[in-house]
Amino acid sequence: MLSTVYGALMLLYLGVGLLFLAAGLWASPSLNRLARTLFGAGLAAHTAALLGRWWESYHLALGHTPLTNFSEKLRLVILQAPMSNFYESLVFFAWCLPFLAILTFRRYLRDYLGTGVALAACLLLAYASLGGVDSRIKPLMPALKSNWLLFHVVTCFLGYAAFTLGFGVAILYLVQEKRPRPSLPPLPELDRLIYQATIIGFLLLTLGILTGAVWAETAWGRYWSWDPKETWSLITWLVYATLLHARLVKGWQGRRIAWLAVLGFLAVLFTYFGVSFLLPGLHSYLT
Repeated sequence: MLSTVYGALMLLYLGVGLLFLAAGLWASPSLNRLARTLFGAGLAAHTAALLGRWWESYHLALGHTPLTNFSEKLRLVILQAPMSNFYESLVFFAWCLPFLAILTFRRYLRDYLGTGVALAACLLLAYASLGGVDSRIKPLMPALKSNWLLFHVVTCFLGYAAFTLGFGVAILYLVQEKRPRPSLPPLPELDRLIYQATIIGFLLLTLGILTGAVWAETAWGRYWSWDPKETWSLITWLVYATLLHARLVKGWQGRRIAWLAVLGFLAVLFTYFGVSFLLPGLHSYLT
């Protein structure tokens, strides 16, 4: 049932992306309004589907572990958040993009930026639905039975979403610099949006790394083990720390900051996809 919902959401996000693109090409405010309305409806449906998966996971776990104490049931609810395998992470990442875009960039969510956000969410759901990813709900591994799981995953993926938005704005900046378009925001505004997205993502990734360290200590008895995912998360953090340092201390703006945002996003992609499948470790989805 939920897989059908995610398939429909994938098509909805695709349609929204094309509407935003058409709005940009034809400078149509009415198409922008329609796309934004459908985007909000898609986010609402996506949220309901996530909650449905969470409820299903909780009830399956409850059937294996009968509980009567309220605090134990509450802990089980937290533990069964749908973020414990690759399929669920793809679906949650796809949710984070429209959520964060509407929450922080609502004023700019039109035309080509709207196209990028909607199509990115569509691609993530397409991978989850059509990429042969195992969607079954499985019992949690012992290391995942931690209250820190929810906080760690939420902060990391919201950070990834912010960096994705920053990447999209950076691409728009580079395009606008080379071929100015009246429908795009002016370069100083795009530069400010890159900085804003980077600040949000950097703070969230920092929280994600810290909560992950605490979780690692409770699960494996050490805060840091130089696991490939930990190492590449640190590399990603350092790239964005360099971007912020260059802007705030060195006064960099414009094209150089945009290219650093692109580099940072490539590090995000490798941290999420590359490490998971190329470098075995504690965080690998193949272990």
